Amino acid sequence: MATCVTGCAPAVRLCQRLNRLKTLDEDMMATSLKRCLSTLDLTLLGVGGMVGSGLYVLTGTVAKDMVGPAVVISFLFAGIASLLAAFCYAEFGARIPKTGSAYMFTYVSVGEIWAFLIGWNVILENMIGGAAVARAWSGYLDSIFNHSIQNFTETHIMQWDVPFLAHYPDLLAAGILVVASFFISFGVQVSSYLNHIFSVISMGVIAFILVFGFMLAEPANWSQKEGGFAPFGLSGILSGSATCFYAFVGFDVIASSSEEAKNPQKAVPIATAISLAMATTAYILVSMVLTLMVPWHSLDPNSALADAFFRRGYSWAGVIVAIGSICAMNTVLLCNLFSLPRIVYAMSEDGLFFSFFARVNPVTKVPVNAILVFGILMATMALIFDLEALVQFLSIGTLLAYTFVAASVIVLRFQPEKTSTKGTSSTSPNPAAGPSPVALESQTITDGIGEMKEYESFSDKLQLVERSQTQERRGVGQLRARWEPYLGRLVGDFEPGEVVAFSVLALMVSAVSLCAVVEFGRSQLQLPLWSFIMLLVIFIVAYLGSLLLIWAHEPQRNQKTFQVPLVPLVPGLSILMNVFLMLKLSPLTWVRFAIWIAIGLCVYFGYGIWHSKEGLREHQPKDMAARYVVLPSGSLVETVQSIQPDGQVDASAHHANTSTTPTATAAEQPGRT
Repeated sequence: MATCVTGCAPAVRLCQRLNRLKTLDEDMMATSLKRCLSTLDLTLLGVGGMVGSGLYVLTGTVAKDMVGPAVVISFLFAGIASLLAAFCYAEFGARIPKTGSAYMFTYVSVGEIWAFLIGWNVILENMIGGAAVARAWSGYLDSIFNHSIQNFTETHIMQWDVPFLAHYPDLLAAGILVVASFFISFGVQVSSYLNHIFSVISMGVIAFILVFGFMLAEPANWSQKEGGFAPFGLSGILSGSATCFYAFVGFDVIASSSEEAKNPQKAVPIATAISLAMATTAYILVSMVLTLMVPWHSLDPNSALADAFFRRGYSWAGVIVAIGSICAMNTVLLCNLFSLPRIVYAMSEDGLFFSFFARVNPVTKVPVNAILVFGILMATMALIFDLEALVQFLSIGTLLAYTFVAASVIVLRFQPEKTSTKGTSSTSPNPAAGPSPVALESQTITDGIGEMKEYESFSDKLQLVERSQTQERRGVGQLRARWEPYLGRLVGDFEPGEVVAFSVLALMVSAVSLCAVVEFGRSQLQLPLWSFIMLLVIFIVAYLGSLLLIWAHEPQRNQKTFQVPLVPLVPGLSILMNVFLMLKLSPLTWVRFAIWIAIGLCVYFGYGIWHSKEGLREHQPKDMAARYVVLPSGSLVETVQSIQPDGQVDASAHHANTSTTPTATAAEQPGRT
């Protein structure tokens, strides 16, 4: 047995390293970036990130090739699923106002390697998003000049016929990305100012499209003569919803910008809600107008809206739409180039990615190295890859990030508060202000039960130490009292939050299994009806049982920041919908995803695991530990220990007031100087 334990020790240590959590700073508002973004700035960033090529290009592509006029329902379904994910992002963005988006949220609650993989996929998500928008931007500009740019490139420069690559190098798309990267490097205020200009123009053009488009609408285009409302059936609507997620990936730029927001507690949730509502409404109405103006099967996938006005005889309106679409795509380019370097910066700052990208320009207060390098990489992708291949690959990374963020919300909601060495909570920061002297002097009380609690003043400590001996209450992550008679014997002996963590894992496994049976059970797997129904019942019971077991535990309450309502139901539904949409994507997309994950694992085990700051922190001594100890005799002693870098301990204890004993006990003697 001893040999087995010894042999398993390296594997246990490796698992501990892979799943270590990020320790948050005491002052959550401290940053090397510049906090200057208001609620309006964040809202326009969110709108600009979502309303772009998805509105002007994706509507036509999905309507013609996948859904038909029922693209309206596809956008509605994708918008609802995005709303569930947006709730989770809003909670984290307000509670942990640090850049990094889904990467940071996963690192705080799930573990290091999962955070790295999410961040690795978010990097690819932003690179693909920017490259796809740049190609769409180029295509729209080319359509204004009757495709003369494409014809010139194919005739005088080069063209090729390679699978998954574009037919010709899109020099215009690559050029716009390089120029946009140059402007982004001037600082966050320049980026925000440009985004304001382009967003206002884009919203004006959308209003024009809706008013003039409904005037030209012909209900006959939804009739059976043209193929009906849903020619591809329910399967087409669901497949279209998975692709339509590309339209909503931009809202996470708000969470990525929380480290540069003036008041992230209020600004992040408000901006997320407003921007997502505006984007969903715009997508539904514009797709309705588009399919009512012209038959869905005759749409031009590259420039559907502008081409629709041209075909109805309003060429001047088509030019306005094309110009407005270019402005909208500029906002998406700015948002992708804005959030991508900050995610790279967050990973590099934590030591999981190359430190070269963690450098911040002292004048502009932005990570210039990350902006320029990844801007060039994004331009290279736009130069050679096809738009459709990019968009399909984009959805899987987004859905995976949404899934892990939803799981992180559940884990963190039922996780007990962690206290740092200075007595401040690392999971419930107050980003509205820096640490006060009282907070810095706050200490940790250890009562006779061994429970660690934190209080603001010395008198509060004395009162609450006595109160804790007479009152018993359920802590965060523990089983609720009313469930104790039913589940106490089964899960009562686990550490607080431990059962919830296992239940979240079971929730995700049951969600994947349930969606796989629904998607492949009767088609690819060809299961008998009795087997199909039995598997459905088993996985539905497992899914609902996991939700019920999570709900049976005590959550964190009375948070000052925004919280997702109806936890764990809302995050659980988000996980289920995201997994289902992921399984609707093509097998080739999963192959590309697996290759990208394999490359990411090579980067992590080759660099990240060895340079992780959390790993280095484990080997560093703490600066100071201070605690109040209630002795059996009733006296109270404050002990302060200072640990030097060389490992030598210099401890001194300061005697505090004793409330019941006139003489000092033997344990108090080391405290006298």
